[in-house]
Amino acid sequence: MPVKKIFRSAASAALLCYTLFALVNTSPLHAGSCCGGGTAGALIMPKSAHLMLAASGDFEKYSGYFDRGGNYLSDPPRSDLRQYRINGGVAVRLASHWQASFASGYVFNANKYAGLASNTNGPADSTLGILYETFDNIRCVWRVRKWDDLIPAVYLGAQATIPTGVSPYDNVKSSFDITGRGFYRAEGKAVVEKTVYPFTLALTLLYGTHITRPVNRDYGIYVEPYRKRLGDRFTGTATLSYSYFTDGMASFTLAANYTYLNEADATIDGVRDKTTGFSRHLFGASLAWATPERDIIVTISYNPAFHVPDIQYNFPATHVISLGVNYVLR
Repeated sequence: MPVKKIFRSAASAALLCYTLFALVNTSPLHAGSCCGGGTAGALIMPKSAHLMLAASGDFEKYSGYFDRGGNYLSDPPRSDLRQYRINGGVAVRLASHWQASFASGYVFNANKYAGLASNTNGPADSTLGILYETFDNIRCVWRVRKWDDLIPAVYLGAQATIPTGVSPYDNVKSSFDITGRGFYRAEGKAVVEKTVYPFTLALTLLYGTHITRPVNRDYGIYVEPYRKRLGDRFTGTATLSYSYFTDGMASFTLAANYTYLNEADATIDGVRDKTTGFSRHLFGASLAWATPERDIIVTISYNPAFHVPDIQYNFPATHVISLGVNYVLR
């Protein structure tokens, strides 16, 4: 069987293992939007790599809104809300167990709301991250022969969101103009991944807190200064994938993922703002292709909008299509 041939050397096995992890977890760079703003996602590169370059493009179409009660509301007639994003990033190996990454992007807003048109663009928020690999040996196996074969690969790290985008606290007229959230956020991160060929299961958990900032302008209008802090954020993503290898050892990986995102209410001068927090359940799928050398990975993904009550709270419903490519240097 062609897949088993690659396990004749430990180096080849490691290359395949960590490439599968990259296929599931890092392609493409996803930029999650909130009220028109985009934030580029952080990168994780294979352990066998010294450098990884990534680029992606996202198309997001808004399809109504969920209020704080979880009720779905349609957009007004003659509305067409869209966002296009170009994302880029780089991951660099610092040491045998350490890697660092930086990712950012550029956002294009193209909106018609109740017949009124708005077209703006600007930089997205950026992400700077560092990651520690807790393991020395590969954790991918073809067959479970002993208990040790069930031990997963675990990554621990931290990342910071940098408000490089255009936020509601800059000189903007409406939420259709913004490309970022305007707050620094620090997050702890844990990734657990296990491959028993041809299946891979990965779990990613993030918990973050925003840094309080002074505000004296709201959508272009100067206001009495106050201090605002967005609520703490939790993100959990589970991904299950299946990989198929051609006779030439190129691979196709089909993945399904579920994400839960929750952000608590913001505070203004220490007082809770009950109109702000949100939560959402996201489902999606992706298809990735990798060269036999695993140096080029191309991914297309889709996250549909569901109009089921209570699937989201205080957040838009959106369809997102992404196309990304990773280039790995060893």
